Amino acid sequence: MALRLAIVFPGQGTAGGEVSDSEVREAVEARVGEGEVPYQLSVFASSVDTLHRLRESGVEPDVVAGHSLGEYAAAYATGSLSLEDAVRLVAERERLMSEASTEMPGGMMAIIGAGTHEILEALNTTDGTVVAANFNSPRQTVISGEEDALEVVAGRVGGKKRKLDVAGAFHSPLMQGASIQMNELLAMVALDDPKIPLISGMDGAILAKADDVRLALQDQMLSAVRWVAVVERLAALGVEEIVEAGGGTLIRMLKDFRDVEIKGRAAKEVLV
Repeated sequence: MALRLAIVFPGQGTAGGEVSDSEVREAVEARVGEGEVPYQLSVFASSVDTLHRLRESGVEPDVVAGHSLGEYAAAYATGSLSLEDAVRLVAERERLMSEASTEMPGGMMAIIGAGTHEILEALNTTDGTVVAANFNSPRQTVISGEEDALEVVAGRVGGKKRKLDVAGAFHSPLMQGASIQMNELLAMVALDDPKIPLISGMDGAILAKADDVRLALQDQMLSAVRWVAVVERLAALGVEEIVEAGGGTLIRMLKDFRDVEIKGRAAKEVLV
């Protein structure tokens, strides 16, 4: 049977919004107090708050996926990860990534309009640490690594280039230390089998078991986000509509998928 509706969750690069859901707010405050909420945790909390409001409005996903940080909200949406554990893990994820970014500085750059093969060839012939971090759409690839290496790659490929406003070189080998510590935390968390399919952001695979979810989250910090594979998997499953529990960044990228006919809406268009 086709899975008609997907809800997807954005990652870093989106803005966290207000949280009206008391359960979500209490879980966050129990972790960080009543002061300013760390960025990644604010994005996660906003996504889960939006999920709750969608469900209260009768919008129930048949399948979910998350982009990078968004996979924690997606895992929660499936019932695989508890809210309390998700809040703790996301807070620790931000702390570890921030420390790694201080120790191993770097950045990220979006390249729009250049072919994937062209970008990968430039990466393979550039000295220094720089990798493809996000395959966001057929027209957009994000590279991540040392600042000098980013500039070299940018000069070797066509298309438009845009530096991302992020703290470090995420989804690159510069996150190795953070990844090791994050994996230790994930190894101790109790996970349940997802109640609905969860699509892996690493390769578009369907995560149907608790151990699959754990491995996906453990590998996430160093692996590229292959959002192209996620969208193609959703299309293959027969998904007719994608609702983003965020501002619409992921929905806007759908226009780059010429062979995929899926309707996309941001949550604010649904919650009217």
